[in-house]
Amino acid sequence: LVALEDVTISAVGDDADLEGLTGRRTRIIDCEGRTLIPGFNDAHFHLFSLIRKVLSIDLSPPAVKSIADIKDAIREKAAATPPGMWISGTDYNEFYLEEKRCPTRWELDEVAPDHPVVLSHRSLHACVLNSRALELAGIRMETEEPPDGRIERDLETGEPNGVLINMLGYIRSNVMPSFSEDELDEGIGLVDDLFLSQGITSAQEATVSNDTRRWETICGFVLDEDVHCRVSMMSGFPHWRAFQERGLKTFIGDDLMRLGGVKVMLGVKEGGITPHQDELNRECLAIHEAGFQLAFHAVSQPMVNAALNALEFINGHAKTNGRRHRIEHCGECPDGYLERIRKLGVIIVTQPPFIYYNGERYLATVEPSQQPYLYRIKSPLRHGIVVAGSSDSPVVPNNPLTGIQAAVTRRAESGQYLLPDEAVSPEAALSLYTLGAAHASFEDGIKGTITPGKLADLVLLNADPTQADPESIKDIKVDMTILGGKVVWER
Repeated sequence: LVALEDVTISAVGDDADLEGLTGRRTRIIDCEGRTLIPGFNDAHFHLFSLIRKVLSIDLSPPAVKSIADIKDAIREKAAATPPGMWISGTDYNEFYLEEKRCPTRWELDEVAPDHPVVLSHRSLHACVLNSRALELAGIRMETEEPPDGRIERDLETGEPNGVLINMLGYIRSNVMPSFSEDELDEGIGLVDDLFLSQGITSAQEATVSNDTRRWETICGFVLDEDVHCRVSMMSGFPHWRAFQERGLKTFIGDDLMRLGGVKVMLGVKEGGITPHQDELNRECLAIHEAGFQLAFHAVSQPMVNAALNALEFINGHAKTNGRRHRIEHCGECPDGYLERIRKLGVIIVTQPPFIYYNGERYLATVEPSQQPYLYRIKSPLRHGIVVAGSSDSPVVPNNPLTGIQAAVTRRAESGQYLLPDEAVSPEAALSLYTLGAAHASFEDGIKGTITPGKLADLVLLNADPTQADPESIKDIKVDMTILGGKVVWER
């Protein structure tokens, strides 16, 4: 028995306690043997990229198998789109295409010569533009390489071939037109339905370009109930001082919308980490002293090391324990790093569904020396490190049950296993998306467990993920989503 009053859980007990908790206006929901769990919390996603995805051509591996399939999809879209309007496709992945390469500008020109076209890679770290889009972006033969990106070129002529690395954010922000009001309304409605249908009652927006204008936009979505789930939004590393100037820092907000940490994007350029370690240390210390949580994008071992170096530098000036600084992804984490992470009180925000959707590619492309360190879960938990689960959506689909299955089985969609020794119990996997994620945003006191006094955010499942066949957890269905004591979605 779980009793809800207003927006919180008022009591948890057995059926014998029911009589004293009901009144004339009480609604009683009989779960009929189904499973009630805390609402899912996706600890790392990208809202506007997800909106772009739901409004774009689906080029993910299940939808297309070759560049010819991509061309067919674009040709069909171009026929229904007025000339000059942008065409967007998302989630292509050359590893799963028959040709094992990205399409080129010239192949896109063949099917959409009168439209600017942009295709985003599933990772969001690469994109392909056709000639019309390259022209609008001002990218030509003589264009120099951007500081943190790369323009791929034809090996014989030096002409840009349309493939851009780490430039998608620039293209979307500075070259493509903003969403129209109708597009934004449609996109946010689709995202809201998607989250509620998957039992996601809280989500943490982790985009490095988040500025005060983006904060106001998302606050508007929440206030207008265009988005029903609770949102924590990170500030982008380049913009944190603008938030500070407005009196905003980590924890500002309420139970529906709050400001999270500062997203620090680490990259690799010419063999070194960017920003340079000294610059990173100084800026991160300033962010820490200003009262913000830090959230480092760190995938590879050198990136994780740079993040830990910065946190150890901070710890030499002001203690990090209790501040819950985060490493987002922590994709390669050797044994020696685990103790450093534990001592600093750092949280790992991992993406278990990467194992399911990308495991085959990791096994084929990651250096064998690094494979034992990929997306570890059991080892950090054994070290006493808090681990939160997320999707990095739209990089992969954001169904938490797929992530729970992957954490339990460590099995890729292809059937291959990735570090099976890092598998965890179903209970531990479920906690990644509930209490672990709440801890990462300093909200474990109000969400993450079914406990009196916590927010009445609950999900009713048609089966128990802790008792189901591990290989079928992703197929469990959400029957009902309750947010703040109200039923907001039913299957």
